[in-house]
Amino acid sequence: MTTAGSAGASPSGSPLPTLRSGQLRDPELAAALRTLELTVRRRLDGVLHGEHLGLIPGPGTEPGDARMYQPGDDVRQMDWSVTARTTHPHVRQSVADRELETWLVVDLSASLDFGTVGAEKRDLAVAAAAAITYLTSGGGNRIGAIVATGHHSVRIPARGGRLHAQAMLRTIATTPHAPDGVRGDLRGAIESLRRPQRRRGLAVVISDFLGPLDWERSLRAVSGRHDLLGVEVLDPRDLELPDLGEVVLHDPETGRTREFTTTAQLRADYAAAAQEHRARVEQTLRRCGAPVLGLRTDRDWIADVVRFVAARRHSYGSRVNRVGRQ
Repeated sequence: MTTAGSAGASPSGSPLPTLRSGQLRDPELAAALRTLELTVRRRLDGVLHGEHLGLIPGPGTEPGDARMYQPGDDVRQMDWSVTARTTHPHVRQSVADRELETWLVVDLSASLDFGTVGAEKRDLAVAAAAAITYLTSGGGNRIGAIVATGHHSVRIPARGGRLHAQAMLRTIATTPHAPDGVRGDLRGAIESLRRPQRRRGLAVVISDFLGPLDWERSLRAVSGRHDLLGVEVLDPRDLELPDLGEVVLHDPETGRTREFTTTAQLRADYAAAAQEHRARVEQTLRRCGAPVLGLRTDRDWIADVVRFVAARRHSYGSRVNRVGRQ
């Protein structure tokens, strides 16, 4: 389903510059990316502190102390030598890596060239990439990206530094649109993370996750080596149809165009199917060990990021405190 997206601020007032590839001259693109960076920094500075553990608290690769096994612990962290010596199950804790390597899988298939509120989902995907880049930058951390449209993909090597981060976001923002009728290939993009094999780090998948869920097996394989985060980017029209009477809908990933009358029954069926698909996406991501950060074009996206990080930190801190008291 397509519509003409408009540029500007979201309903909450958070500026989200339009970054349509091929439609901005270089100075305008630089200004748009600078506005995005300032927006992220202004809203996140003073709210979020600490290293990358604030985004996705998880184990590192350096071995730490052993402790008693607790329900919910990762069985892959079992310390069998201590378990045999004490006759009680123990897990080996890990010390967080000092340097984090983050990989973004950014889905820019045709279904993201769509938006009915303040911006297109494509703009929001770039904004999400910028926020994650800021949250994981510094301290020698590196970040890279795989940008996929279904028509072609771009691999940006993982490097550190502000200049690299700016260049990466520029590349993501200027990725050409897929031709009409070309389906996205999220599974292929996720598969690209597996080869060549990389050191343990963080893998972030940014997509609207519309279409078949044929990527679960690939994501499960990635989860064996990396911490995962799923960022779901949606527009209100992905979830429900307005009462517009006669309407022509076009699917840019299949090239099909159909005319509908938006009856109450059609709207109810559409909303039910959309809700069912979203539930399946969330269940699939969680089975792969990936928490889900939901962003929408009609909400304050940075506030959603802040709430997500705060909730992750709170749950992680509570879990650590429970273990420490036992």
